Amino acid sequence: MKRSSFAATAVYLLFLYPAVLFGQGIASLPGTDDPARVGRFDYGKMWTFENPPLEYFSRTYDFSPDAAWFERARLAALRIPGCSAGFVSPNGLIATNHHCARGSVARVSREGENLLDNGFYARTMAEERPIEGYYADQLVAIEDVTARVQEAVDRETSPEARQAARTQAMREVEREIAGRPHSDSVVVQVVSLYNGGRYSAYTFRRYTDLRLVMAPELQLGFFGADEDNFTYPRYALDFSLLRAYDRAGNPVRSEHYFPLAENGVEEREVVFVVGNPGSTARQETVAQLEHRRDVSGPITLRFLTSRIAALQRYQSEAAERGEPVDVRNQIFGLSNSIKAFTGRQAALTDTVIMMRRADGERHFLNAVRSSPVLYARYAGVLEDMASVQTEKTRLADELGAFLQLTNPGFTPGVLLRAFYALQILEARRSGAPAARIEELTAAFRAIRNQPPYLERRFLELRLADVQRHLAPVDAEISRVLGGKTPEQAAADILSRSVLAEPEPALAALESGALGADDPAAALIRALLPRYAAFQAAMADLTAREQDIAERIGRARYEVYGTSIPPDATFSLRIADGVVLPYTYNGTVAPPYTTFYGLYDHYYSYGPDSFWNLPARWLDPPASFDKSTPLNFISTSDTIGGNSGSPVVNRRLELVGLNFDRNIEGLSRDFIYLPERGRNMAADSRAIIESLDDIYDADRLVVELTSGRLIPSEDQAPE
Repeated sequence: MKRSSFAATAVYLLFLYPAVLFGQGIASLPGTDDPARVGRFDYGKMWTFENPPLEYFSRTYDFSPDAAWFERARLAALRIPGCSAGFVSPNGLIATNHHCARGSVARVSREGENLLDNGFYARTMAEERPIEGYYADQLVAIEDVTARVQEAVDRETSPEARQAARTQAMREVEREIAGRPHSDSVVVQVVSLYNGGRYSAYTFRRYTDLRLVMAPELQLGFFGADEDNFTYPRYALDFSLLRAYDRAGNPVRSEHYFPLAENGVEEREVVFVVGNPGSTARQETVAQLEHRRDVSGPITLRFLTSRIAALQRYQSEAAERGEPVDVRNQIFGLSNSIKAFTGRQAALTDTVIMMRRADGERHFLNAVRSSPVLYARYAGVLEDMASVQTEKTRLADELGAFLQLTNPGFTPGVLLRAFYALQILEARRSGAPAARIEELTAAFRAIRNQPPYLERRFLELRLADVQRHLAPVDAEISRVLGGKTPEQAAADILSRSVLAEPEPALAALESGALGADDPAAALIRALLPRYAAFQAAMADLTAREQDIAERIGRARYEVYGTSIPPDATFSLRIADGVVLPYTYNGTVAPPYTTFYGLYDHYYSYGPDSFWNLPARWLDPPASFDKSTPLNFISTSDTIGGNSGSPVVNRRLELVGLNFDRNIEGLSRDFIYLPERGRNMAADSRAIIESLDDIYDADRLVVELTSGRLIPSEDQAPE
């Protein structure tokens, strides 16, 4: 269905579908017998801790956890940068994924070490390595601040003023709560739920002294590498262990933690994922999804694909020359993004998924129309949102040309210097405040070049983006490019521009010698007017979109209440599911994989493949049980940000660590379909088996299985 026709069609369909009774909420949604009709859990099962679905848990699993159960789960869970984690002993021991701590493993490596490839184990507590700048947040309090924020928003009339009032009110609440007496270091964050239908103030206790305790080799933590990413069956030992220390330098006494389940988990058993899902778009309108599908998604995917190709070639050629270059973390991150975007695009082009989303939107429209009060408040909001998407589509060429323009990870130094140099010159000419000029100059001085190959290749790719999207429609930009290919234009800029290297660039800027004929400056000068207009237009559209989304969010909350969870916001949620196999590729995926499968992959693909094994794994001791479950799957609702989330049973015992979802589950950005998707977890039994028999980490085995703190491996029992 085309964007231009959707709003009118939706209004027409109001007369074809009977209106639901206002107040029945999500329970009135039809079942999923018809795959094109909205289902009970299409909006997911990422439940908030302030509104857990007690009746649903009781009815579905014959399980009625009390307030103490939820408090223990909340206080044992942690949020770390970009991921989730959890306390797993009373001594501040923290478990998360290997890929969540991968950057930290590289950061604590000392000269001559390669902990990423060789793994790390601190045989004594004194050897546990501090991770500079790393932290873990524990959610200790939740406060409903909806009225305060919404009242501030409602006093304003324009989208821009409402956006500013929203931000100001949220920051005021954060400062006020943070200013209260606290016994520990705290961080306060006001989180928008239901796109502004509700607001919660979350107070976190922040642990800032985190130390690396154990991490397996990258080859185990990321077994199969990008080839296996978002696939199942899987054989990844994706875990690492950290420890939180207090201000006195002692291990934190973590009263609430997830002890390891002695017998793991069984097929058809209910499990709960306790973590911080990053972002979903399940409550976006169909018009917003169509814009993702047709405009922003393809542009972003093309950008990521071209940049990762440059990084891969750089890594490969450096390895051939024997140069000590390692951009694998960047490559892994981009590979993950590319697979994720590819899966999202597949979901958005899936006719059944889009029909279900449209049916859910019709259901919502009917509910609004059935209530005179709601209709008076919210009539026309979906049409307003569709109008914004139409305006965003008109900026598609600018988006393609300017995506990540000021990101130093993707933009060559020569263009960034030109970008800032022209702003500095204009600030001087217009008599801008000295502080502003100094701010721009400091940014200019901080710019560093990419390695030579990437400097040239990223410049060529940016010029290709500009040539593809803007040269055909902008005469000045076309004139500056002069009919050159991106490769020719890049070579010209790098050979002639004084901005190509840091020291000559700074000298030219300070002496006023930056000429109008400098090719890098000329290119940026041609781009800046269009870039500034694009930035202004997008800021206006973003403010309008957020304002409309909040109106829709309030309406949805009034219709459905807490019977559906809000979209993910990288805030703490609890997601229920069941350990279940699923059909794929003409066969059945088992609920578990074992170490036998890991070795089968090694011997099947060979030592030069992504399924290679480190030396210590090639001849394991006789006591090592290869039948131990390694990974398992469940129907739990997870997404990016849930990496490292503790997976627990009814007794809040740790049965695994969530680390991925299958390729079929990538549609979860937009809809939760448990019959298609599965989340994957590293089984706690595999963690113990590998620590015990492969890494000889007895002190950690004792701590994880009994809670006893063993300072040194020499003190650990056999």
